Amino acid sequence: MLSPCLPQLRLLSCSIILILLFQAGDTKRDLKSACSTCQQITENFNKGYDRTAKQNFGGGNTAWEERKLSKYETSEIRLMEILEDLCDSSSFECNRMVEEHEEQFETWWFKKKTKHPDLHKWFCIDTIKVCCPKGTFGPDCNACIGGSERPCHGNGVCDGDGTRGGNGKCSCDHAYKGEFCLDCIDGYFNEVRNDTFSLCTECDTSCKTCTGATNQDCDECKEGWEEDDQEACVDVNECAKEPSPCKEDQYCLNAEGSYSCNGCDEACTGCTGGGPDECQACAEGYQDVEGTCTDIDECSQSDPACVKENQECVNSKGSFICICSSGYEEKDGECVQQSDEKEESEASETTPGPHREL
Repeated sequence: MLSPCLPQLRLLSCSIILILLFQAGDTKRDLKSACSTCQQITENFNKGYDRTAKQNFGGGNTAWEERKLSKYETSEIRLMEILEDLCDSSSFECNRMVEEHEEQFETWWFKKKTKHPDLHKWFCIDTIKVCCPKGTFGPDCNACIGGSERPCHGNGVCDGDGTRGGNGKCSCDHAYKGEFCLDCIDGYFNEVRNDTFSLCTECDTSCKTCTGATNQDCDECKEGWEEDDQEACVDVNECAKEPSPCKEDQYCLNAEGSYSCNGCDEACTGCTGGGPDECQACAEGYQDVEGTCTDIDECSQSDPACVKENQECVNSKGSFICICSSGYEEKDGECVQQSDEKEESEASETTPGPHREL
């Protein structure tokens, strides 16, 4: 008989595994972060060293002070002034690292600086061991893929490069792929390639994949391109196809590997291009005048456009409107004379009042 607590044990076991996995991921991040912090500390130390190069003890008698207190250049006071400015007050990790290793800074300052002038190498790499030399990674500072001189064969970034973290795998630059960053992505080809060096060059714009730089070197054409009789990839003119890929009130404009649909001019019913001179037929309210669809002025025609009494015609693009003449108003679809009261009211609004001298 199975123990009733077995499922709980399985659940506990899975939880422990997940915690360990998360901790392992955090450890890798912490290792990279520790190196970054140490790098920043040593950079700030060098800036502080330069900043204090021409300073002294600050007293009135510098010669006496240096005779009694030793030279400011190599003094503990100068070291403390530099250490005070290594970290922002809000940077916990930086301040913790400086506090933990203050003795190492003193050792380097008084005993190692002459023989080991590179503080980053002595402190971060060799002493507290949070960083690695460039081109190496991990706890043992192993060489990145491709070698420490040219990580990822110069075509990518090594994970953990220069830190005690990471896995050494390559993140390839654009155009490159593969474990060693020696292969080319689609759209690029190896112009030069051997076991340690690769140069990927972009294919012709018509190629999806290729072996050379021209449109005759395509292995496969991109969408919107097709092989011609010479096995070269050439542009497909989608606008020449029947039926047109565009709507009736649009015209097709071809482009390399593609096309676009654009609206016809309002004067057109169907068109072959933009503008009123590219119409297949003129829209209602327009007429063809020497090959261009032009607005018809209905108001100037021999037959009146507005036939009701006391109406006036106002032309507009492709159309016209009928309005009542001055002094008339529309009522029940007819233009009737305005009432005397309304006329007097409108007149008073436009007539200036009496002018009085002050």
